[in-house]
Amino acid sequence: MGDIYAIITAVCWSSAVILFDISSKNFRAIEINAIKNFIGIIGFICTIIIFSIPKPILSNTEYITLVTSGILGIFIADVLFLESLRRIGSGMSAVISTIYTPMIFLMAFVLFNETINLQTYIGGALVIAGVIVSAYDTPNRSDKRDLCIGLLFGVIAHIFTAYSVLIVKPIMLNNSIVYVALYRFGAGLLATVLILFVKNGYKSITSKFKDGLKDRHILWGSFMGTYLSVIFWLAGYKYTLAGRAAIYNQLSTIFIIILARIFLKESFNIKKIIGLIFAILGAILVTIA
Repeated sequence: MGDIYAIITAVCWSSAVILFDISSKNFRAIEINAIKNFIGIIGFICTIIIFSIPKPILSNTEYITLVTSGILGIFIADVLFLESLRRIGSGMSAVISTIYTPMIFLMAFVLFNETINLQTYIGGALVIAGVIVSAYDTPNRSDKRDLCIGLLFGVIAHIFTAYSVLIVKPIMLNNSIVYVALYRFGAGLLATVLILFVKNGYKSITSKFKDGLKDRHILWGSFMGTYLSVIFWLAGYKYTLAGRAAIYNQLSTIFIIILARIFLKESFNIKKIIGLIFAILGAILVTIA
């Protein structure tokens, strides 16, 4: 079932990315992050109540790990990802996301001693080459600056995301994934709201939340990307190998490219096609390794 969960994750997440891309025209990345996390937490709490899921007994170390995972993967990584998405669009963001799989393999080796070989490194190099080829198409200086920042934010976001999910994998093996998601997103939401409060004050936060909860793109994006995809994402990592889950998650790259072309009318030139082919070949090479 873990493989199926990971595939469903790709479908849900790719849909959410398009919706968040649309929302980024009216909301800042950190604001979208706070609103989507709030909606996700409401969903997790409702799920716990409806299905009477018992609260797990965790050690202090496990709580610290969950909080760390939430701050890195939900606060920092998501804000960077959404800011990257705003700067470079869904299509390019999908290409950058292919770096996620090699990062999972590399970190799984470091954390859990999962073996990697030369073929895996070659696959990773192809992924990076795909990103470079796709990105090298900027007509003026301002676009180049936006592109470079967007690429950097996107890469860092996927590295943090990969690390944040792997460090909680041992906790998920014996505990409910809904509680794991709740604790991670709770930590991420608190950090996000704290930053917004310090920068903008209480009135600004409440105003943006009211606007966000009326925005159908954020609402559906949060339901698909923060609630459904997170549950299936964590379930995939719980019930199958990290590498297999990462590869199936990578299918979101294809879905995002297609959806961005259909709904956002994003250009799809030869460089993007070549870059995407490189990136996908790299991901496949890592898979069969």
